[in-house]
This record gives sequence, C-alpha cells and structure tokens, in this order.
Amino acid sequence: METSCIRQTALPNTTKLFADFTYHPDKVRSFYPYLPLTDDSWRKAAASIRFSAEQRANLVAALAEQNSGNPLLEQLGRPETVAVVTGQQVGLLSGPPFTIYKALTAIRLAEELNAGGISAVPVFWLATEDHDFAEVNEAWVYDAQYNPVRLEALAHPTVSQPVGGVIIENFPIDELARVLAGLPFADDAIELARNTYKPGVTFGQAFASLLDRLLAGLPILRVDPMLPQFRRLAAPLLRQAVSQAPELISQLRERDNALAAAGYHSQVHVEDSTSLFFLLDKNQRLNLKHQKFSPEELAARAEDLSPNALLRPVVQDSMIPTIAYVGGPAELAYLAQSEVLYRSLLGRQPIAVHRAGFTLVSPHTLKLLDRYKLELTDFFHGEEKLREKAAGALVNPQLLGRMDESRASALLSLGRMSNDLKSFDPSIAKALGRSRRKIEYQFDKIARKVGREALLRSDRAGHDVAALTHLLFPRHRLQERLYSGLVQVAQFGPDLAQRIYQEMKLDCADHRVLVMQ
Repeated sequence: METSCIRQTALPNTTKLFADFTYHPDKVRSFYPYLPLTDDSWRKAAASIRFSAEQRANLVAALAEQNSGNPLLEQLGRPETVAVVTGQQVGLLSGPPFTIYKALTAIRLAEELNAGGISAVPVFWLATEDHDFAEVNEAWVYDAQYNPVRLEALAHPTVSQPVGGVIIENFPIDELARVLAGLPFADDAIELARNTYKPGVTFGQAFASLLDRLLAGLPILRVDPMLPQFRRLAAPLLRQAVSQAPELISQLRERDNALAAAGYHSQVHVEDSTSLFFLLDKNQRLNLKHQKFSPEELAARAEDLSPNALLRPVVQDSMIPTIAYVGGPAELAYLAQSEVLYRSLLGRQPIAVHRAGFTLVSPHTLKLLDRYKLELTDFFHGEEKLREKAAGALVNPQLLGRMDESRASALLSLGRMSNDLKSFDPSIAKALGRSRRKIEYQFDKIARKVGREALLRSDRAGHDVAALTHLLFPRHRLQERLYSGLVQVAQFGPDLAQRIYQEMKLDCADHRVLVMQ
C-alpha cells in the first residue's frame, strides 16, 4: 500500500497548541505531565495507577453486560493490566472515519505495550451522555461520482435528551442504497447499515453494533456511561468534585491564564459561574449553570450527575486504570486544561496520544492527481488556485517551455540593463525596477490565462477537479472529518479497518495519505 505523509502544520486550522504537542513537546510539558515521551514514560505512567482489587472487579462486572465473551475482560481482570482509552460521540453510521482511526490507534498502542511487557487492553468510551442530537444525527456519504450527500435518521428526542438513548424510528436505507449504487462494495455497506440501524434501536446501540462489525477481529472493550452500573462507578469522583467545585473552577481559570500566557488557546471557556456538571433528570441532561442546587443536594444525587467536557475524562479515568488516552486535537486541548482537575481529584493523568489520521484514495484517484500534478495540500487553498494548477498540467509542454524561456530572457535582459543604469542614474534604475515587477506580473497573468483556457477546453478536466475536491476536501474539511466510515467501506471493502490497521505506525505524527489497492 503506497503512502505519503503531510505534516500536521500543513493541514487547515491546526492550532499552535497541537502543533507544539506534535512536533515540539518540550514546549508544552507543563500542560502534559509525560511529554516529551521517553522509553521510561510508559513505566512511570503504569506505576502511577492505583486501582484496587475491588475497583477492578466492579469495572469488569460493569463491562461484562455489553462485552460478554470478549477475551479482553479476563486480561483486564488481572491486577497489573492497564487500559488504552479512546472514545467518540455515537454518530450516525459510525460518525466520521476518524472514529475508526481512534479505535485502531488504541488497539495498536495496546498491542505494542503488551509486546513491551506492559499488559494493556484497548477501551472505547461511547459518549452516550451528550445531548446535542443534531450533531450526531448527520451522516455524509458520496455517490460513485463523489458528490456529497447528507443523510439523517427519523427520531424524536425530548429536549436535552442524552443521545445514546434516542430511539431510531426510521433510517433512510433506500436513499443510502441509491447514493452508494455504483461503488464497488455498496452491497456490503448497505447490509451493515440494515443490520445495525434498525427501527426501534437506540443511537447508542446502533453505533456500538456497527463499531463491532467494522472492527471484526480487532477486539476492543466498550463503555456506555449511561448504564446504571457505570453511573455507580462514577459517583465517588463526581461527589468529590462537587465538594471541591469552587476550588476546581479557580484552578481552571488559572490554567486558562497560563495557556494564554504561553500563546495557546483554551478549548473550553471557563467562568466563575461555569458548572462542571449536568444533571440527568427525567430523560434530560440539564445544564446546572443557572440551576439552584446546594453542594449537599448535588452530592446526594451523584449517580445522576453527568460531567462536562473538562471533568469527563477525569471521571472516566477514575473508573478505568488508564495509561493513555487517544484523542484528536480538540480532546488533547481539553486535557491541557483538565490536567489541574486530574491533579486535584485523581492524583494522576494518563499519557495523551494523538490518534492516527488518514486520507484514503484509490489507484484511480492517484492517477488523476498525477495527471493534474496535484497533491492533497493543493486542495486547502481555494478552488481558483486549484483549478489554475490543474489547468497548468493540461497545457502543451512546448508552449510552457517557450513561455518560461521568454520570461527568463526578458528578466535577464532587464537585470543587465539595471546594472548599467545604477552607475548611470540610480533614479532611472529604480524606475526600471518598478517596470520589471509589472513585466513579471504580466508574464504570470498570461500563464494563468493560458491555464484557465486549457481547463475550459477540457470539460473532463473540470469534472475531475470537482470530483477530487469532493473526495479529498469535501465542504472545506478533511475527508476523515466529514464522510461516514460506511461510505469508505462501500468503496474499499468490509475489511477496510483491518487493512488500515496493518498500516498503523505510532511513531509517525503526520497525516498520511493511503492508496488503497
């Protein structure tokens, strides 16, 4: 499988914090306790975990309900075993492909830790508590011409209902079949959707079922924090956080100031009135920012509390012996803020690991890119520049050579004249410099016009550029951030996750372009 790498800093919207986390970890060591990573970091992180036999037994019992028969349960039951955790919202049709990449990264990391003598299991946290239904009820797929199509399921959640429990009334399977028709493995993808997104199941159940099928042969444990047994496991940490809430908010404010002083952003804006909790009540997830509950009342209802984005990972790792958390740029930014919460509430924080990232292309797509001399980064700079570059590849090479030769000859002559004029009259030489820039501009303008005309003369080229844009940078987003993983199954086959897993390289921090044979 052919691959190429693109530095994260060449991708759109890369933050300074993530860029330094990835390529200059020494600059962010005050926000992430184990950076820069060394060979000894993993041993130290494992040794920092204090997880009693009772906690472990309760965790394994809670996991058994949804993970019955998973061989990882037995391994997790051993006192020395740690966990590599990742997670995602329970998005329609698995959500964007980076969901799968997160899981694969966690599985690979656990495998490498086991090989290095640290017993580890991968764990996927289903974010069923979130209540932004519009965000999960959206799946983008593409047809055989790579035209993007948005799908959504029919459901009627109550206001602020946790999305994991929302019941799917109907899924547009016929529309999915229509859109995917013509893709090589459309039937496999449609069958996956038909068997998982069935009327009457919840978003959480459908997501978990599809994830299991996509990762077939690559075991991973699943956590659904909405289950009563996990609510009981979360309660002690939530109760502790309630009692320390004012102090914790103050620490978060100080951390935000420290991030700003270092030139970084805060992923979550924190105010004195910010609440670290939501209340799960009557099938709703209520914001407590403006609710009037005493600390004692909240502590008494700890099993009904749901943590906000900054407290959630701390609650998660109070239940799980987590050695590492695998996340995307936003989640890693959360951890830079949450470090103060970890320190106060848990006394440890897992190692932050960035998930692998991929853009998948077929051999046919690669041929088109080569034909038009395009790279993935060309798609980040606007359609006009992209079309001009593609058009340039269609121009007769002899014409391009003559244009370059004429440009070089003219500029060489002007350069010689400029040298002579400097000794004759500097003011005239300066005027010639201005004229030279205008001449250069005109040469460039002619080259652009030639390129545009070449593209206009080739309808096929215009179609190809549009199709490539839809596939590689749809709606001004990376492919891995928009399209459902299911449409990639339709294009590359039901063993897609297993094939990508074989290409996982944890020592590569870059975004990778994979040519799927």
